[in-house]
Amino acid sequence: MIPEFEAECQKVAADQGFSLPAQFSAQKLFSDIGQVEFNKPVLDAAAVLRRHGISTCVLANIWVDDTDQRDGVARILSVLESHFNLVVRSCYAGVRIPEPDIFTSALEKLALKPQEAVWLDVDEESIKAAESLGMTAVQVKDITEALKEIQKLTEIEVTGDLQPPSCDPENVSHGYVNIKPGVRIHYVDLGDGPPVLMCHGFPESWFSWRYQIPALANAGFRVLALDMKGYGDSTAPPEIEEYSQEQIMLFCLSAPQGIPQVILVGHDWGGALVWNMAQFHPERVRAVASLNTPLFPVDPKTNPMEKLKTMPIFDYQIYFQKPGVAEAELEKNLERTFKLMFIASNETVSFLSGLFVGSLDDPPRSAILSESALQYYVQQFTKSGFRGPLNWYRNGERNWRWMCSRPRGKIMMPALMVTAGKDPVLLPAFATGMENLVRLQLCYSSIMLIFLYVSELTHGSFVVTTFRKR
Repeated sequence: MIPEFEAECQKVAADQGFSLPAQFSAQKLFSDIGQVEFNKPVLDAAAVLRRHGISTCVLANIWVDDTDQRDGVARILSVLESHFNLVVRSCYAGVRIPEPDIFTSALEKLALKPQEAVWLDVDEESIKAAESLGMTAVQVKDITEALKEIQKLTEIEVTGDLQPPSCDPENVSHGYVNIKPGVRIHYVDLGDGPPVLMCHGFPESWFSWRYQIPALANAGFRVLALDMKGYGDSTAPPEIEEYSQEQIMLFCLSAPQGIPQVILVGHDWGGALVWNMAQFHPERVRAVASLNTPLFPVDPKTNPMEKLKTMPIFDYQIYFQKPGVAEAELEKNLERTFKLMFIASNETVSFLSGLFVGSLDDPPRSAILSESALQYYVQQFTKSGFRGPLNWYRNGERNWRWMCSRPRGKIMMPALMVTAGKDPVLLPAFATGMENLVRLQLCYSSIMLIFLYVSELTHGSFVVTTFRKR
């Protein structure tokens, strides 16, 4: 369509009484637009407005791209559609900016009156067109100043230290894999590119990755965020042995149907799982990363359950061993449970008295947990309960015996370990010695395995320790 587009440009220029530059090339224009970088503050502001219930829209004078560079336009549209409620493309609307009909069409789709809408643009002609319809218009000469104006008009803080865009459970693709009669895996699927399989921890959900999913998708990956076995909309059998690492790995191997290899990312129990997958099913793992959970070497001489009893920070795992006890406490008041689970605490847990003994009956909700997120966790665990999630902890000896029986060596694929300095249980010091369990190879700057010690859980600095091949 490039010749047609160039011919139309020449016609419009002639109609308006000016000449296009001699070096004008639609091909180069398309190529340049496909390489544009997004203005992050604008995307962040759009995400904030949506979280506050404000509808957002992009009007784009754009073409149907059938060129060899069309993947660039596809990337642009994918990012816009993930950040805004509505994206109107002139090539499909049949009208373009600054024609009034493109504004009225968007307003109708958003069920808004012109007086309820604000238009931002750098072009003076479109500003006048929007104002003629009764819209408030802000001409953008400086992005920072324009966002400040939006802040005044909406009374919503849209600049500064903001949360990244997150997944809305109602507006993301959900998938299911039936692995045998009566057993299925639920996952969320977003993006296109190398597949990344996200494995959450206890007591969480695919939703725990809500901020990472769009970020990875926008970076060019296909993200598959699982509800792990026993959680959410995945099957939750009651039998303890169903949650051994051997069985959980078979569960995960069934998740990416038709995908031979994945990049594995895990947190907490998901972190333990991805290390085991990398060791025992390396042919299916392209690369591996764990948040908080290091790769613990298996010691055939030491029963891990006996070792736990000597480490007070793991008392809660002893408390979790007897079926029905922790379930009763955690399921009694799900809102209270998740308010306490998502609050940092330096208190030790006594397995004799319960997990939340001495805690407030109605604790405040943490700033890192919105009310809607809290209610989503409550909804998910109302369905699944805590029996399945707690059963992961009840396979310590079974996991140990099975792993002792299996051949194991160094992890050979690219690996990343991220530890959190304020995690009171999985201490950064536990990762000491991991460099002996992972093959280190020259990779770009001679770094293959990187340990990131996160000194703050939120808004913190990073200290990077690297291990190099000698």
